[in-house]
Amino acid sequence: MTQQQIEKDKFKIVGGNHEATEKLADKSVSFWKEVFIRFSHNKMAILGIIVLIIIILMATFVPMFSQYKASDQLGVYNAPPSAEFWFGTDDLGRDIFVRIWEGARISLFIGIAAAIIDLIIGVIWGSISGLAGGRVDNIMMRIADVLTAVPYLLVVIVLLVVMQPGLVPMIIALSITGWINMARIVRGEVLSIKNQEYVLAARTLGASTGHLIIKHLVPNALGAILVTMTLTIPSAIFTESFLSYLGLGVPAPTASWGTMASEGNKAIGNAPWRLIFPAVFISLTIFAFNAVGDGLRDALDPKLRK
Repeated sequence: MTQQQIEKDKFKIVGGNHEATEKLADKSVSFWKEVFIRFSHNKMAILGIIVLIIIILMATFVPMFSQYKASDQLGVYNAPPSAEFWFGTDDLGRDIFVRIWEGARISLFIGIAAAIIDLIIGVIWGSISGLAGGRVDNIMMRIADVLTAVPYLLVVIVLLVVMQPGLVPMIIALSITGWINMARIVRGEVLSIKNQEYVLAARTLGASTGHLIIKHLVPNALGAILVTMTLTIPSAIFTESFLSYLGLGVPAPTASWGTMASEGNKAIGNAPWRLIFPAVFISLTIFAFNAVGDGLRDALDPKLRK
């Protein structure tokens, strides 16, 4: 006999449930489930999620259920933190604890709104540029290069001076060139997948540019888009805080963390808590968003994990 037939029972698994093992082997893990598993093992990212949830919940409910409003003048001026006023009061007798969470609403709204606008403009611009290619791509990216050549903060400051400080002008100013990074990332992703067989097949069948972008290109670039957006929010919050600190942000009496830090800096000698609390929450929020963004990036691309 030139070939010896080996019976199947020679390969039976010892000490295990054969059917359960085969079922487990056949069970595939989806891409996003695998991303979630990797993300959930990142302790810093999970800590960032917890911090953000706490901040969002406090910003939502503290101003809603507090016995004081953020603008109420209570007649107790520059009082230090105590059982009655947890974060103390300012020079107008306003409760800093309530104002911190009212300011969180403003700062988070500005950061998220600016990131959403960057997302919409950047995805549309980058997708069209990458998909069209050739002269169209060259012209669109040269426009982006020209806008990038002008310092970002200079553009924002000039626009705020022209439009006057306020909530809407701040969001517009932050978004006027903020979308360029998103556009470049989306363009790069589109360039890497637009010649894939399923995209070419859709184009051959007569799919429109909009259909290709929505159904094929954007979903496959979703990971890079999510990471970029997550990291855009803390950048916008920091810029808003910095500009408000300079007096170019949301005008008084509206509370934002940057405005409160600016007011607190003037009283750093006799009421340091007025600067410390907004500075701490600005730092915590930026840390939390960056931790989540880095965790998401590492989960999407295991090669980047340390």
